[in-house]
Amino acid sequence: MDSLLSRLFSSEKEELYILDCLAYFMVFMAACTFVTLLFENVPYGRYANIKYGFLVNARFAWFVQELPAFMVPLCLVVWTSCVKTSLLPNQLLIAMYFCHYVQRSFVYPFLIRGGKPTPFASFALAFVFCVYNGYMQIRYLSHYAEYPAYWVTHPCFITGSVLWLVGWLVNVHSDHILRNLRKPGETGYKIPTGGMFEYVSGANFLGEIIEWAGFALAGHSIHSLAFAIFTTVVLSSRAVAHHKWYLAKFEDYPKSRKAVIPFLF
Repeated sequence: MDSLLSRLFSSEKEELYILDCLAYFMVFMAACTFVTLLFENVPYGRYANIKYGFLVNARFAWFVQELPAFMVPLCLVVWTSCVKTSLLPNQLLIAMYFCHYVQRSFVYPFLIRGGKPTPFASFALAFVFCVYNGYMQIRYLSHYAEYPAYWVTHPCFITGSVLWLVGWLVNVHSDHILRNLRKPGETGYKIPTGGMFEYVSGANFLGEIIEWAGFALAGHSIHSLAFAIFTTVVLSSRAVAHHKWYLAKFEDYPKSRKAVIPFLF
């Protein structure tokens, strides 16, 4: 794996430059996505449409599209000369990343109960993003990221790590609430309650936004920041779309509940 990367990039300086370019391009794509989502919902779940390609089983789609986010980094860590993985800040940041994607790749898909199928275009784009981002995040952290010895006690790292953990817990708990909205045999949509759903319609999205914002603060790099920005753009759009849908669907939907930011938006 390392020899392959060496052939692709003639020097470490060149690869780091490529990684930086990937991060800046992700920020650019976040801006483009933001504009696009002003006019179109992300085509998945209740918004799925065959104009974006044939429909893929939800459980299969989630497993396959998220798998590269785990497998690509795993290959980078196991089969390359990871010169920074002996350093505690790098180890902790890599552990945060893997903790999310172990749950998202190997747990979440198999807990889905009758999820709506995903259009092929959304499935394919998610797959490409997971390859792209998985390589960018872990190659940088395992090979290039340099932190001072005291970084794990720095306020940015401590605050970011706490935010990451809070976001991860909110995300997992919110997914649990959504999975258990309907009793066996029930069909149709119901209003989610409990946890952060008491404050926002997109509690699961809010959790993941907080999670990667914390990761960006702890990681302190353009690569983690780009990921956080892109995640915020996409998931905020989903939360707003869900909020509008709930308000239109249910007359008794709590009017004090916001879309994604408690008490504000």
